[in-house]
Amino acid sequence: MKLFNNPLVLSAMLAMAVAQVTKVILILLTERRWAPERMMETGGMPSSHSATVSALCTSSGLTFGVESAPFAISLVLGIIVIYDATGVRRAAGRHAEILNELLEEFSHLFEEEKRPRALKTLLGHTYPQVFVGSGFGIAMGFLAQYILS
Repeated sequence: MKLFNNPLVLSAMLAMAVAQVTKVILILLTERRWAPERMMETGGMPSSHSATVSALCTSSGLTFGVESAPFAISLVLGIIVIYDATGVRRAAGRHAEILNELLEEFSHLFEEEKRPRALKTLLGHTYPQVFVGSGFGIAMGFLAQYILS
């Protein structure tokens, strides 16, 4: 497929896939459980959002140069995505944790069939998760350039 001959697309997709598979492997090693569903979920170590945008930015810089418009666009997009992952989405996850605790505490007030479902709490990322994800992305950016050159 010609789309994957584009180093920007190849590096971003490769970084996202490697980061998501790594989440499953880390859960297997640390918690001794198989959790393939984590490949399709957000949050956790490493940040696939950070890996994806870092790979895109790295490939863009290597392909077009760091003074180019594509690099500038991917850099700004990456900053926004990483800021959102460590800020807004992480705060939303903490709020969900607190709301889930309140739902549990007041569960006796709800009829069984009308009890609200727990909210998803694993939304954002910590700084170490973003750091590792960004490292994966930078590596995948260089790897994609190597593969396609």
